[in-house]
Amino acid sequence: METYDIFKDLAIIVVFAKVFGILARKCKAPQVVGEIIAGLLIGPSVLGLVQQSDFLARMAEIGVVLLMFSAGLETNLKELMKTGPKALLIACSGVFVPLLGGALLYMGFYGSAPWGSESFYKAVFIGVIMTATSVSITVQSLKEMGKLQGKVGTTILSAAIIDDVIGIIVLTFVIGFKNPASNPGSVVVSTVLFFVMALVVGFIVYKIFKKIDERYPHTQRIPILGLALCFFFAYAAERYFGIADITGAYVAGIVLCSIRDSSYIDRKMEVSSYIIFGPVFFASIGLKTSIDNVSAGLLLFSVGFVVVALITKIIGCGLMSKACRFSLQDSLKIGVGMMTRGEVALIVAQKGLSVGLLTPEYFTAVILLIIVSSISTPIILKLLYARDKETAAA
Repeated sequence: METYDIFKDLAIIVVFAKVFGILARKCKAPQVVGEIIAGLLIGPSVLGLVQQSDFLARMAEIGVVLLMFSAGLETNLKELMKTGPKALLIACSGVFVPLLGGALLYMGFYGSAPWGSESFYKAVFIGVIMTATSVSITVQSLKEMGKLQGKVGTTILSAAIIDDVIGIIVLTFVIGFKNPASNPGSVVVSTVLFFVMALVVGFIVYKIFKKIDERYPHTQRIPILGLALCFFFAYAAERYFGIADITGAYVAGIVLCSIRDSSYIDRKMEVSSYIIFGPVFFASIGLKTSIDNVSAGLLLFSVGFVVVALITKIIGCGLMSKACRFSLQDSLKIGVGMMTRGEVALIVAQKGLSVGLLTPEYFTAVILLIIVSSISTPIILKLLYARDKETAAA
């Protein structure tokens, strides 16, 4: 590949990703769905305008790190602490049930997997993909209905934050256990040591950033230093602890989420992420998605994957909500509100591909899940709230 070809590829990716992102928004679907479809269209499976390359893979990796850093910056720690044990219990159940359901689905299609075998970790990883929750669609729907600040809306938001944290920790463990050179003890120790390091170093860094923020508010040095912290945590996580770089980036975002200028850092990060790195990452998912080998069996698995992913979230979060003394109707709303999937599911799937726990054709199932959950969740929520009005009127 000639050096200057990368500019042609980037130009095509940016234009197609933007156009299809706008079309997706017009169709009331997440913009990322359009960007993924754009990658699929311009990739080897359809038009063949862009070929996957090491350069694009590195760009996509930077994109995913920036996305997770941004997710950490948007975390509301005060709200997280306020919601208490209920949101934690709902989130734990909302991770465990889909994790179990995904693993059983894989084994049902491809046979039982002995503990510790390659197929066992692949089965577990299918479950890990299902654990991620993306509530951006739910938030927008609740805003439109004026229900975001209610008990149900607050619980969904808090549980989703905890859900993603637990999901990233589970991902870290699965990737660590999959490494043949590792053993369960070393994985646990490495993970614990990383979070201890993050807690100690993060507290010191937070105090330093807080001082800088007070002295030089809204200056460009703050997001520049924040970006450096993101990259350092991503590097340290992989290099010294054998933990996914996205975990380090996410933790870096959480470290800075409580400083006054956290939203300012996020806005500055969003410029480069929105214009170039984000589109390259989501388009690269489409580039890697192979539809050439999509058989009837894989298509059936994809349908099963979507159904199990949606139902297990409703069951896991809904039943635990009922156990936490929410009404049956509110428990159902929480379960439905938690079933949307988005960027985090793609990020987890991408990481699985890079470590050999997933093959490209399975991205079809993940993309289908994002599209179906993004369309169905707002519709079902509106129906549930409409039933409340009918009950009140009666």
